[in-house]
Amino acid sequence: MAAAALLSSCAAVSRPNNIEPIATGQGYQAQYRDVVTRQDQSYLTSARMNAETCLPYRGGNGGKGFAAQALLGERFSRNDLLDIRIAEDESLSGRYVVSRDGTLKLPFIKPIRTQGQSSSEVELSLVLALMKAGLYDEPPAVSVRAADFASVSVGVSGAVFEPHQIELGKVAGDAIDQNRAQALGASTEARNLSAALRAAGGIRPDADLSAVELHRKGRVYKLDLRGVFEGQNSVDVMLITGDTVVVPSRQCFQDDLMRPSPISPPGVTLFLSNLTQPATGNAPSAIGRDVREMPYGTRYLQAVVDANCVGGSRVTSAHRSALLMSRNPETKVSVVIERDIEDMLRRADRDDYDPFILPGDGIACYDSTVTNVAEAARVLGLITVGAALN
Repeated sequence: MAAAALLSSCAAVSRPNNIEPIATGQGYQAQYRDVVTRQDQSYLTSARMNAETCLPYRGGNGGKGFAAQALLGERFSRNDLLDIRIAEDESLSGRYVVSRDGTLKLPFIKPIRTQGQSSSEVELSLVLALMKAGLYDEPPAVSVRAADFASVSVGVSGAVFEPHQIELGKVAGDAIDQNRAQALGASTEARNLSAALRAAGGIRPDADLSAVELHRKGRVYKLDLRGVFEGQNSVDVMLITGDTVVVPSRQCFQDDLMRPSPISPPGVTLFLSNLTQPATGNAPSAIGRDVREMPYGTRYLQAVVDANCVGGSRVTSAHRSALLMSRNPETKVSVVIERDIEDMLRRADRDDYDPFILPGDGIACYDSTVTNVAEAARVLGLITVGAALN
């Protein structure tokens, strides 16, 4: 009876159930759908199936519209360290920090609005303030340059993997690079829009990059970032504290966004559960205790190879299977997809059923039927020996 019970456990189990309409290709990826027989296969249709549900692009000016032009260039934010020079006036010249209220406060004149302003705009405001205060009869020569940029706090939401409030730049607003601060002028890429999107986990494959919204001081600027994948993007604008970035969704999976870019996830952190044969555990298989880092754009077959689920003796190791556990980032509904690894390796239309791995996904590998029978026999032998000893 014990032998029969153990051997029956080696039989195939039913395929995983999912709430999402996976079988018809209407899940987050069409590649999740059930594998059809080779006789019924229609080659390479997943990308088209994914695109059929796409909403139209909301933007489309190629990143060269008014919004992009209005935001280009350096913009000051609170806590920035500015070097101010006023010709022939050493008493007012010096280094000033932009106040928490976003203004620049020099002696004898009213505060100057600086938050979100460029150096030329602050220079003009400073000249007008000096004239209005009666300190000069003629407009003085004024220079305003950034000596050191502080961190900024911005919100990122929408079609990104980890929407949240983000601190960009330095660790704290009062942290100053003394070496760089000695030089006149400063520059940084750490406060750019692309840095904010990466810090929010990167854009999701359903993102509408034609109309990424930047909310600033009650205004909404729509930016077209599609050119970033071809190296043509020129709207990587500088952010200031209080900005909010919203990435709209096209409500479809876009295969062409599953590749590295300055606004994509830096990589995929994949959770693994390895098979017991021929590997005895994750450590001897060169797999980390919890997760494995993989390039963004990695697919299921690449992941199972990386997890040591493929190869070995053909007699004992063929026809393993693996489960892909993922979650729809739009609906937050989990999905579990099972594939016969050997079948996927041998079929010509594998790309149609080879899902992309998303951040936070998991892979669980199962041994072949032969290995399962051998393991059951081993366990049965241990049980028999134990019964005899008793």
